[in-house]
Amino acid sequence: MFERWKKRFTFVDDVNIITKLLLGVALFFFIIFVHNFDYMIYITLLMFIFLLLFNGTELKITGSFLLVTVFFALLSSLFMILYGDGTHMLFTWGIIQISIESIVRGIHLSLRTITVSMFGILIALTSQIVMIFYSLMQHLKIKPKIAYAFMAAIRMVPLIFTSLIQLRRSLKMRYQMIDSSNYRGLKRFKHLIIPILSQNIRRAHQLSVAMESKGFKDGPRTYYYKAPFSYKDILFVICLIGILALAFYLSQTFPITGITDARVSGKVG
Repeated sequence: MFERWKKRFTFVDDVNIITKLLLGVALFFFIIFVHNFDYMIYITLLMFIFLLLFNGTELKITGSFLLVTVFFALLSSLFMILYGDGTHMLFTWGIIQISIESIVRGIHLSLRTITVSMFGILIALTSQIVMIFYSLMQHLKIKPKIAYAFMAAIRMVPLIFTSLIQLRRSLKMRYQMIDSSNYRGLKRFKHLIIPILSQNIRRAHQLSVAMESKGFKDGPRTYYYKAPFSYKDILFVICLIGILALAFYLSQTFPITGITDARVSGKVG
């Protein structure tokens, strides 16, 4: 999806998408049970370094995703920070209660979100949409009719945006020649949405007819693209396990805050 911004390819690009997705799910459940604050900090830092080293995409694209991720992670943690309980209160005003414990729990939640999101960004920046569906068909036995339908739908998304841009430009020229009362408010919206819907319904119908005529059925078939498992999948698993193990070692050897359990009032060991 992001091939146009690719600067280099790494071994992560060749890892099977099924391996990436399974590791993403495993990482999510593992992170849920991490309550050591320092351990979570080191996992986030190492995952950030791993993302920068192996995503192979332009820094501005990676940075944009990271900024959005951090923003929403911090935003989601505000509910825990502003309305949390604790014994060391910093600020109280009505229902708003900010304590050291609530800040720790909120930041801990943000770090969890950021870590899983960075792994998701890595998957998105190193996976081709075509190979995702081919891998699902070849290894998880997803019906080709369903997989190709999703693939075609995703491929049509850029066409929809292109049509929208072209229509807006043409309407901008047309509006110069008619009275403004004819394109105010809801009328302007109708001028955009009705042509876009009609054009893409027609395209979808043409595409479905073409797929049916070319024999896209659920029976056995051969594939031009292969999505095999390789030693790179094993290497990717080792890298993720290594990140978790190294983060644990660093948290025990070089603790930053000394908070061993973010759930219990920011308990310090």
